[in-house]
Amino acid sequence: MHMDRLTAFGLFAVTTMLVFYALERRSRWFILAFAGSCVLGSAYGFLQGAWPFGLVEGVWAVVAARRWWTACRREDVGALQGP
Repeated sequence: MHMDRLTAFGLFAVTTMLVFYALERRSRWFILAFAGSCVLGSAYGFLQGAWPFGLVEGVWAVVAARRWWTACRREDVGALQGP
């Protein structure tokens, strides 16, 4: 079985999305990594010609980036309040 570079890129993007999504509760940085993986998935969708997939993954990237930003602000406020 031969896998071209675009297919391998798509496999990498979707696999990292799955892994980082599963690890999100461990650290806010996994949320950011998930957002980055969604950007890769979006790029894959557009490159292969499936623009609806690319568009949806782009939306997921924005949603995940917003969740990361919210998690950062929540942790910063917690640090200011002390133990």
